[in-house]
Amino acid sequence: MQSDPGNQDVDVALIGSGVMSANLGTLLKSLDPGLRIELFEVTGELARESSNGWNNAGTGHAGICELSYTPDRGEDGRVKVAKAIEIFEQFEKTKQFWAHAVREGMIDQPGDFINPVPHVSFVYGREQVDFLKSRHEGMTAHPFFADMEYTEDREVIRQWAPLLIDGREDMPVAATRMKAGTDVDFGELSRKLIHWLGRQDGCAFHLGHRVTDLNRCPDGWELTVRDLEGGRTLKRKASFVFIGAGGGSLPLLQKAGVPEIRGYGGFPIGGQWLVCEKPEIVARHEAKVYGLSPGAAPTMAVPHLDSRFLEGRKALLFGPYAAWTTKFLHRGGSFWDLPSSIKPHNWLTLLKVGIGNLPLVGYLVQQGLQSMNTRLEELRNFYPDAKAGDWKLIDAGIRVQAIKKEDGDAGIVHFGTEVVTSSDKSVSALLGASPGASVCVDIVLEVAEKCFPELLGGKIAREKLEAMIPTHGIDLVSMADPGEIEQYRKWSRSAEEALGLTEG
Repeated sequence: MQSDPGNQDVDVALIGSGVMSANLGTLLKSLDPGLRIELFEVTGELARESSNGWNNAGTGHAGICELSYTPDRGEDGRVKVAKAIEIFEQFEKTKQFWAHAVREGMIDQPGDFINPVPHVSFVYGREQVDFLKSRHEGMTAHPFFADMEYTEDREVIRQWAPLLIDGREDMPVAATRMKAGTDVDFGELSRKLIHWLGRQDGCAFHLGHRVTDLNRCPDGWELTVRDLEGGRTLKRKASFVFIGAGGGSLPLLQKAGVPEIRGYGGFPIGGQWLVCEKPEIVARHEAKVYGLSPGAAPTMAVPHLDSRFLEGRKALLFGPYAAWTTKFLHRGGSFWDLPSSIKPHNWLTLLKVGIGNLPLVGYLVQQGLQSMNTRLEELRNFYPDAKAGDWKLIDAGIRVQAIKKEDGDAGIVHFGTEVVTSSDKSVSALLGASPGASVCVDIVLEVAEKCFPELLGGKIAREKLEAMIPTHGIDLVSMADPGEIEQYRKWSRSAEEALGLTEG
């Protein structure tokens, strides 16, 4: 639980209460119960920024339905599916760790944060249909996607998701479906894990505490922390600092003066959803349906119509609609966030990205200025019979797309997450966007292996890790032997049973 910060130094300081900090803190404490860990959150509640259920898609990203993870074709004309396979493997590790947390009593009632929802890809028009057919052929060649169904039959699609077909004019359509998809409330998951962490010896979390500065000291870092309610400033020394503060990560890294951040910038993109909570409509759609991205849209703006389970009730979300903003955080941000992040070492990178991505800038401006009727027109590409009175517009989270130099040029990290770690392994931070939350365990394992090699290198820790994540260190991407495939499926079924994702 939350406690008085006191004056004790700690082994690990976590900044931000989102899904990354929650999983990293839980993983490290599970591997070494003696670690002293403290978490600082600027808002008055846990996980209310990017991890908040209403601020993200809540998709258990596994590459199943997300067409943006398979955008390219090879020289033979076939859709490349390697990225989708990679993401599926990473999400498997995440599910296994969450299942371990349930079995160990760290998490109660997994249905509060994860539920089974079929994942569907839906396209229309002959060119898109040909694309999806090729994608399905490539995907089902791997054991991960052996159960993926494909159809161009409108009546079959109507059975999967009737809202997609009702009222639709006669044109070529196609869809793929896997029943083994998930809907995840990453905010609720984070709160459960952090509350468990706060009950452990030597651990605590503190709400309404803003980390204002990071300075090196002989044994790590000294944090300057402002108590926003009490008005006092306190200092804390930590051997290791993880910055999982969403859009707040880049400014803190810049204050820390970490050389590895030179040349990095951040490009904030706001978001909005259309939400329907009308019971008779919500009851007719139980799927997460993803389509193809508009040409200039960032991958995080790929349109999708989703069943969601949030705060104990079911709703439909459509979007996201992107918006121009200069804030890095939804709640604790300032319109000066973007201007103040421009430094001598990154202004040229930002300028190049701005010039090289003018269609994206124009897209963001257009999205921000569009009317409700225009937004409904996009919704009707998925749900032709949608009525304006059944939907409301809400703000979603802000994603700060990481900008960096690659091969001497500047570019936006459109998907994937960027982990920045100092050369002495004393500070690490997460930048970037989707599919971060879904593959959080794979990401925090990377952080742990880099920054705590002595911890993960021991025999006892390795045995603990294998018990938590049976597939850790095993190459599932290349598995072909029937025995290997069957063993993977046993591990996967075991995790799904613990999480309540199996039928019955």
